[in-house]
Amino acid sequence: MISGLSQPPFIPAPHAGNFFLARQPILNRHQRLVAYELLFRNASGHNAAHITDDAAATAAVIAHTSDLGMAHVVGDQLAFVNVDTVGLMSDFIRFLPNDKVILEILESVRATPDVLERVRELKDAGFKFALDDVIADSDDVKKLRPLVDVIKIDIKNTAAGDLAALTRTLKRPGQKLLAEKVETLAEFHQCMSLGFEYFQGYYFARPVILTGKKISPSQRTILHLLELLDADADSLAIERSVKHDALITLNLLRLVNTPTVGARYRINSVGHALIVLGRRQLQRWLQILLYVKSGQTQEFTSPLLQLATTRGKTIELMVEKLRPGQRTSADIGFTVGVMSLMDTLFSIRMRDVLDSVHVLDEVRGALLERSGDYGSMLSLIEHIEMDGEGPALSDILHQLHMSPAELYAIQLAAYDWVDQYAHDVQ
Repeated sequence: MISGLSQPPFIPAPHAGNFFLARQPILNRHQRLVAYELLFRNASGHNAAHITDDAAATAAVIAHTSDLGMAHVVGDQLAFVNVDTVGLMSDFIRFLPNDKVILEILESVRATPDVLERVRELKDAGFKFALDDVIADSDDVKKLRPLVDVIKIDIKNTAAGDLAALTRTLKRPGQKLLAEKVETLAEFHQCMSLGFEYFQGYYFARPVILTGKKISPSQRTILHLLELLDADADSLAIERSVKHDALITLNLLRLVNTPTVGARYRINSVGHALIVLGRRQLQRWLQILLYVKSGQTQEFTSPLLQLATTRGKTIELMVEKLRPGQRTSADIGFTVGVMSLMDTLFSIRMRDVLDSVHVLDEVRGALLERSGDYGSMLSLIEHIEMDGEGPALSDILHQLHMSPAELYAIQLAAYDWVDQYAHDVQ
């Protein structure tokens, strides 16, 4: 249970009651998470979420977070933070940690002498810069280009025939090209071939259904273990099932010998490990382990693993807020969040995933139809991830009887939990 949900940390008045966070992953060519773009959204109004891209307000909010707040939001990754002309020229920029932040200059910024001088000054102070939403090599882009470290090209608003030429024009030694709004694997492969180093978009979370694709034996073992736990099977049956898979056994022993578990001496047997870990934590760990490829350790720079784990923890904390003391319901919420990306993970339809493992009807409804409270919570998270606008966000918050301030506090707590878990299992 997290405390103080009514007052989100690190957000000063008058912003505290209005903001929630959109955190968009940025990947490298190896499909590993390297950064997030942070977008604070202002949810105001009675019937609709008024979404603003007021970069000055965004930077002002983030500036008040200081190093501690930034660690809660992005963990070990870098943060891309939007700045317009007002934000760029403001003194509060200096409150941002220059080793954690890349200042993203919006396309509305004109390259005046004052702006160019300010960018040089901040570069001398250790800040790095990106150009946002570049679709052409305009005069402003030409003047700012020599001063930035990353150039973000909006591939959705760049004609397909122009993208290769624009890439050749902008690519320079010492600078990285970032393709933004990459939503399909085809777009990702195209950008890879053009030499982009970074990629922003949810292409990695889109299910690509492969006819005849089967769930791997190791993943089937995990699903079987989850069914045993759900059926409250005896400990001996669970232990036998764990021992049938070397990867699960190895990772289990590794997990229980981490500081978080808190064992006073080394644990070397599966039976002892299961006793120390407990069934609730075993279930949670197995759900996360599904996202680990056979033969690998848990890689928390895997964006799909990060996203699934964050969804699970966010929904769990929402349930704890809305249904205090209902621990089983909170565990179901975690399951819904983690399972929501299993069609992508397995490359099979979600309905087929659910036919292969026993789940509660409310979990099935949430995953297939976004029905019930769990479905509403999952839908809310998906809207935020995709930078959605319009009344849907505030409508779902209203339906769940949750304020933007409460949601933001839950988001921070979920990010912090995932980051801590990543440190403990690596």
